[in-house]
Amino acid sequence: MQKKPTSAYIHIPFCTQICYYCDFSKVFIKNQPVDEYLEALISEVKWYDLPALRTLYIGGGTPSALSAEQLDYLLTNLEKELDLSQLEEFTIEANPGDLTEDKIAVLQKSKCNRVSLGVQTFDNKMLKRIGRSHNESQIYETIAALKAAGFYNISIDLIYALPGQTMEQVVDNVAKALALDIPHMSLYSLILENHTVFMNRQRRGRLHLPNEDVESEMFEYILQELEQNGFEHYEISNFTKPGFESRHNLMYWDNSEYYGLGAGASGYLNGMRYRNRGPIQHYLKSIREKQHARLHEEILTPKEQMEEEMFLGLRKKAGISIQRFDEKFGVSFEKRYGEIVADLIKEGLLQQEGDTIRMTKRGLFLGDTVAERFIIDEEE
Repeated sequence: MQKKPTSAYIHIPFCTQICYYCDFSKVFIKNQPVDEYLEALISEVKWYDLPALRTLYIGGGTPSALSAEQLDYLLTNLEKELDLSQLEEFTIEANPGDLTEDKIAVLQKSKCNRVSLGVQTFDNKMLKRIGRSHNESQIYETIAALKAAGFYNISIDLIYALPGQTMEQVVDNVAKALALDIPHMSLYSLILENHTVFMNRQRRGRLHLPNEDVESEMFEYILQELEQNGFEHYEISNFTKPGFESRHNLMYWDNSEYYGLGAGASGYLNGMRYRNRGPIQHYLKSIREKQHARLHEEILTPKEQMEEEMFLGLRKKAGISIQRFDEKFGVSFEKRYGEIVADLIKEGLLQQEGDTIRMTKRGLFLGDTVAERFIIDEEE
């Protein structure tokens, strides 16, 4: 009997504004059947009969796009249906402009103990340029209000290498982020995704992004500044003060299984990765008819499981334990990946200490290209 996962991700696909770089499963909230969606979500939660959870994460979209009443309905019913007696971390994503006093009051009376804010940049012009609806002063107001309500485990997302962004602006952003006195930050370089406003502009030659050297300089500056200010770079894009790592995200990087609930959410159960139906009406219909909305179900082969273990594990500062790999897959790590590792060490992209393989700083900047080397084409 396989142990059930102890983590769940819940997707709220509504936004008050669609950002120019985002390709997540989301829709503009106006005229959407939000109440019906939340009811369907609770039905899906019941159908899965989840065990006691250790981490719960509500993401989006923008969960804070819900009204205070809708947020209250969601959190109250989740707490009724889920066993949260073992809960260590319960994160909700929010936007600085959406998180009003009455919504913070709803969070305060719930079991939510961590808030992740989509700040992206402190520069008002740049916020407009990337399609965000909040401004700089709302960032400070929201964080002050959260702290006043007893929330100290606050994380912010920042994006660098934005169109037209200069090194000076990155320096300014990092200084303002550090001044917030919060324990966790996620920093991402802008990635152009298909079907986004930015990708369309890029194709028409109307998007001017910093080149790779400038981007690498920005990455190194961010790293150095945050480490000098007591943050540990514990995963490619994530920085934490001691003890404030995102436990939910560490579960993904440890390649553990989890429930994914809501339209367009992904999950991983019993060696099967699945994705829920994305369009909201399709999701609602599926829940009405089957109580679940799983669409793409894919049982991973041992080869794919090993590749994911490498891909995800190398993202973490802690790296990969060779012994754990051997025990988990019953395969010799040395036989399978020894040569690849030796090459990457020679190239200065990986380092080995005893039982552990991890990225070097240069390796971290080139994250995915390093991980791709572990995809072995085997003769079937």
